[in-house]
Amino acid sequence: MTVNLEVAEGVGTIRLDRPPMNALDVTTQDRLRELAEEATRREDVRAVVIYGGEKVFAAGADIKEMQAMDHTAMVLRARGLQDAFTAVARIPKPVVAAVTGYALGGGCELALCADYRIAGENAKLGQPEILLGLIPGAGGTQRLPRLIGPSKAKDLIFTGRMVKADEALALGLVDRVVPAGEVYEQAHAWAARLAQGPALALRAAKEAVDAGLETDIETGLTVERNWFAGLFATEDRERGMRSFVEEGPGKAKFL
Repeated sequence: MTVNLEVAEGVGTIRLDRPPMNALDVTTQDRLRELAEEATRREDVRAVVIYGGEKVFAAGADIKEMQAMDHTAMVLRARGLQDAFTAVARIPKPVVAAVTGYALGGGCELALCADYRIAGENAKLGQPEILLGLIPGAGGTQRLPRLIGPSKAKDLIFTGRMVKADEALALGLVDRVVPAGEVYEQAHAWAARLAQGPALALRAAKEAVDAGLETDIETGLTVERNWFAGLFATEDRERGMRSFVEEGPGKAKFL
């Protein structure tokens, strides 16, 4: 399999495994969608790590496969490409991308689908599609400007240049830079901590933020209000408040 899902202690690791560069061909895209949907369904998965291995996250699409596709073929395929990445973005649980080495084109777009990005000092990110006479097609023109702002996103998309980890951090493209050998360990620790949290409240927080970014503030506040009130019907809310009153803050244990 070109992508695998391994689950341990509430953390599901979606691991890209297509050596040497984890090129995202059609088979890999479809497998990624399947596993993102599986991680969404599985109750034993409470947080997710997206990982490409120690050397490379994903160097982008399979260019040889794309070169053989004409306009009609890509019209038929483009939706499937986007759907694979959207399935990752819509996992209703905390998702962290553990980025080592190259995260280019589709690889960068995959990292954009996560809630948080931890990069190794050896990471290089970018959207080089313009150098092929194309534009990003797996969400890059939409998720990148939402994350780092339109002018910075346009610079990366227009030039196709790669940025190293330190510049990616300064741009807000990644959230933390660590030694390359610690990327997965730290990403897993981030996910494991949240896997112990209140699952429904985390889901509500993610959906409220994501939905709010796509609409006006009044509609966003309505989404927040409905989730906030709805959580008062949950056992996690009862457990969290009872623990706070009886033991003080930060001591609640959630199922």
